[in-house]
Amino acid sequence: MKILYGVVGEGMGHAMRSRVILEHLMAENHDVEIMASGRAVEFLAKRFHGVNRIHGLHMIYEENRMRVGKTAWSNVIAGFAGIPKNIAAYFELIASFRPQVTISDFESWAYLYGKAHNLPVLSIDNMQIINRCTLPDEIVEVYPTEFAVTKAFIKSKLPFCDEYFITTFFRPPVRKKRTRLFPPILRPEILAAKRTEGNHLLIYTTGEGNESFASALAQTGIECRIYGMKRNIAEEIVEGNLRYQPFSEAKFIDDLASCRGVVAGGGFTLMGEAVYLHKPMLAVPVARQFEQVVNARYLALEGFGHFAETLNDPKTVFDFVAAIPACRDKLASYTQDGNTLVTRALDEWLDKAATP
Repeated sequence: MKILYGVVGEGMGHAMRSRVILEHLMAENHDVEIMASGRAVEFLAKRFHGVNRIHGLHMIYEENRMRVGKTAWSNVIAGFAGIPKNIAAYFELIASFRPQVTISDFESWAYLYGKAHNLPVLSIDNMQIINRCTLPDEIVEVYPTEFAVTKAFIKSKLPFCDEYFITTFFRPPVRKKRTRLFPPILRPEILAAKRTEGNHLLIYTTGEGNESFASALAQTGIECRIYGMKRNIAEEIVEGNLRYQPFSEAKFIDDLASCRGVVAGGGFTLMGEAVYLHKPMLAVPVARQFEQVVNARYLALEGFGHFAETLNDPKTVFDFVAAIPACRDKLASYTQDGNTLVTRALDEWLDKAATP
């Protein structure tokens, strides 16, 4: 079957999840055309032939906050240059590929192509949980404005798909039809990782220049292996108990599988990997990012870790470390096989879509 697959490039979680799905589709001998934006292009192009770059929205972060003004202006400027290229790419695609179905991981252009050409459209992502499930009052009531804005955006992003596959490590009640929940889709390297119990904390942050964050970690005296805070470094930089790491996927996974606990934002992918590996996590979501707040607060509700709005006080880390044994007890019973479940459901959906 000819499949148009769209991947949004904001954050690497969408690309990592899509990689697993794409590998399955190609192993089943489907003919897949990939449309992606941002960093997802480079990530997927290393593994698949013919990844098409399109313009997509991106966000700017500073001091663990999304900067709304800078983000909006940057997207306006990029849009003037990007949108004509998208249109040209789709005209070329229409002439040469002619897909039979569309799959979108929160990516709008592939979705719009599918709707415009009356194709079956499947959504696979984690974001739709905010729109298509009922979230508990203790999460929604604390951030009512952010919830309303985020829900409206997600609802308008990919409306009226034929079905929605939502990946999640928590299970809120589904409130809309054509919606199915699956455990997180994990990259093969995580599934193959050997879990051990070390003494270090794994720290992951996507924002540079967060001096208060680094200061709080330094005051704990605990060994912290930090990724993302110092970018473009060629080798490890050691400053007391802080060990800044250069990018290495293999080393990151080793440090994750062997750590005492994880301190990171509220991004879904790393959180799902930590839960799978039974690693307690202190989640500090990016300010004004309600999706990350949902992930982080649900992590705490399940007893798998702690939630914090900021990390300026080392006591926050000490409290988390003290709670690690209790979190491990909660995680001990967690099991999943999301890859098998979602690919089986995907095959069934494609068989149904192929039936006249």
